[in-house]
Amino acid sequence: MVSISNELLARYGSVPVPRYTSYPPANVWGDVDAAFGREAYARGARRPLSLYVHVPFCRKLCFYCGCNMVVTRSQPLVERWLNALEREVAMVADAMGEPGRVVQLHLGGGTPTYLDPGQLERVLAVLRSRFQFEPGAETSIEVHPPVTSVEQLRTLAGLGFTRLSMGVQDFDPEVQQRVNRPQPYAQTAALIHAARELGFQSINVDLMYGLPLQTVERFERTLDQVISLRPERVALFGYAHMPSLKRHQRMIDAKELPGAAERLALFTRSLERLTVAGWRAIGLDHFALTTDELFRARDEGTLRRNFMGYTTCAESEVVAFGPSAISEVGGAFVQNAREVHDWAARLEAGQLPAVRGWRLSADDALRGQQIARLFCQLEADVGDAEPEGLAQLAADGLVVREGSKVRVTETGRLLLRNVAAVLDRYLAGAVSQRVHSTAV
Repeated sequence: MVSISNELLARYGSVPVPRYTSYPPANVWGDVDAAFGREAYARGARRPLSLYVHVPFCRKLCFYCGCNMVVTRSQPLVERWLNALEREVAMVADAMGEPGRVVQLHLGGGTPTYLDPGQLERVLAVLRSRFQFEPGAETSIEVHPPVTSVEQLRTLAGLGFTRLSMGVQDFDPEVQQRVNRPQPYAQTAALIHAARELGFQSINVDLMYGLPLQTVERFERTLDQVISLRPERVALFGYAHMPSLKRHQRMIDAKELPGAAERLALFTRSLERLTVAGWRAIGLDHFALTTDELFRARDEGTLRRNFMGYTTCAESEVVAFGPSAISEVGGAFVQNAREVHDWAARLEAGQLPAVRGWRLSADDALRGQQIARLFCQLEADVGDAEPEGLAQLAADGLVVREGSKVRVTETGRLLLRNVAAVLDRYLAGAVSQRVHSTAV
């Protein structure tokens, strides 16, 4: 079992570091305009594309949620979103100048299965009208079992979706009550069974540690149930309690949250249980069966980490649609307006909704590649450089220096974000303190 001393956990755990779903991190980026977005999309033409669509709607509020979402039952708002999405797809496709070759599509949220079958068909129709989907393109969607029907699954299968991702977080009824997310095991199991019957090839289950009332003993029961379901992938995220940024998290009693030692025990026990049961650790917080494409991508060097977590198709451009969506295209990051009405109003005025972004320098690109290798392959080639802090990481047993390469140890995996931080030239002094605390 992987372990770490309390001294190391306290020392590194007190240091705020980004999640490194991008480099530079998003809080370094500046304000941009529609012209910046058009230029980035134009530079990204003629390369394989990974498309992302952000569906921001939810039926109810989960208190732990850190996503950009809106709880609503307003169909006029959904209709406005659909109309604006059609405009955005057309504008981006025009900026790129030719039909892009799509190798990957993901619908995230929010809750994409908030949309009814007809609305899901409409989303796919507009994308296929302007982009060329390659045979065998990976198509995935996030679903929430309490609001997902077999009819929706049947529609998704007919539209070519091959992979589902669903949140579980914790099956313990008391934990679910504390975070306002009732989701019985039987309901989730039935949805997974229906998906298997309809031919979905890969299913991902999200778990979360650090939620109120969680203990290792209680979480063991959730692990037993997830293992019995045998999803191809499991993502294990640490809850980030930030009530100053996410006001609804004030509904969670901070006194009921596990402390640092218990969080670490939850993570390491989950790592042990999943590994023994046949899943293999992928980078920081994902696990995959050896038959799954994510595992093969790790071995073949095509694994990538971005705002969607760990995905395949590392050499593709990411083109994202919807409020707050982030594209990684043409050597730049481009983020849309966050709020639904603002995003839609810009599109209705004939403008791309780009509001924040960053054009990568050569140094940014190099460091970004090194950090990506650390997160995906647990090693990186840093050449002759000796980044400040690297020697201390080695002395603490978190990394091993092998010539020009830095290799992350099993203990270092628990503090992978701290390891990556030694390559971040924006972190010291220049970065706003609005960053997440370390994950474990």
